[in-house]
Amino acid sequence: MKKAIILTGIMFVLLFAATGAMMEQFFLSEVKSTSYEAVLQIVSRVREVYPDVSEEAVIASLNGQEDTTAAKQMLKEYGIFDTDWAVLGNRAVQQRAAWNNAVFCLAGGSILLLLWAWYRKCEKQEIYRMTGYLAKINSGHYDLNIKDNREGTSSVLQNEIYKTMVHLREQCQHSVKDKISLKNSIFDISHQLKTPLTSMMLLLDNLTENSQMPKEIQQEFLGDIYKTALHISFLVQSLLKLSQLDANAVDFTKKPEKLRDILQSCLDKTELLAEVREVAVSVQCDENSLLCDKRWIVEALTNIVKNCIEHTPSGGTVTLRAEDNRFDTKIIISDTGSGIAAEDLPHIFERFYKAKNADENSLGIGLALSKAIITQHDGYITVDSTVGKGSVFTIKFLKIEV
Repeated sequence: MKKAIILTGIMFVLLFAATGAMMEQFFLSEVKSTSYEAVLQIVSRVREVYPDVSEEAVIASLNGQEDTTAAKQMLKEYGIFDTDWAVLGNRAVQQRAAWNNAVFCLAGGSILLLLWAWYRKCEKQEIYRMTGYLAKINSGHYDLNIKDNREGTSSVLQNEIYKTMVHLREQCQHSVKDKISLKNSIFDISHQLKTPLTSMMLLLDNLTENSQMPKEIQQEFLGDIYKTALHISFLVQSLLKLSQLDANAVDFTKKPEKLRDILQSCLDKTELLAEVREVAVSVQCDENSLLCDKRWIVEALTNIVKNCIEHTPSGGTVTLRAEDNRFDTKIIISDTGSGIAAEDLPHIFERFYKAKNADENSLGIGLALSKAIITQHDGYITVDSTVGKGSVFTIKFLKIEV
């Protein structure tokens, strides 16, 4: 818009200049014509009265080749001074030229003034438009219509406002998501802690109110309180980790780690549980590496291995196998356990979900935590299972070319 106004102004200036030059040429031609007629009359009269005057003398006088002082003095005697026209007809031409130029300049100035006013109006409209966008953004309405972005200096400002709006909108969405996540985490923690805390309070009330309680029962109550405290501690730590992952508040230190070392760490952490339940756990892996934060990945895989061991009967097996190709790194954890029912499969990675064959002490949080960790390592996890035959957890980490 501003560019069009400036171009229009330049066109009008050039038009006025060309028209002014043409008018000036017109009036000069008229002066020339009037003077030419007057000179011809004077020359003819002089030749009639003074036939002895040569043409060369007349021409020399007309071209200013003789001293005109005497002639000027003679004209003054007849009332014609240096400031007047020698030919009175040219005075009228001068007056008309002056009036025409005045009207022409007034019209040109008025048009340029209107163009300037139009320019200022368009400029104010752009400012009001940008101010309106900013007011919407400040009030939380992120609906800037970038389609009406026209060419001009204001388009640069509008593009920057649009970028700011997108950034603020994303921050707002993340903030809302974080608030919902925090709300859900608080709700989950309070819901999960209610039962064990109530149990602890009842046990403590019995201990404090019954001073004659046998020592054996006291020891049993204290053991139950200790187990409940461990249960609460594990629950709180797991929920805090999930909350950190949901809020993207975990700074993963990713570096190449040997797959064999990762799987061996999972084996070490579950060795005691496997011995107690008499389940054989084995590793099949080559010497390839995985770009990851080892501490977090080991925790994710360990939760899955524990789940497999807990659902595998005595004498069963759990196998950890790693495969690597040019597209992804695959970790497969399989067991020969009881399997997962078809209706439970879509929900097993949901927090606090318990399948039909889940242990009564299961919290339903281990697999949810594993999935959250794997997802933030640019991986994904799937599970296939057949009831009575076992389950297969497949984790794939895509190799993203940077």
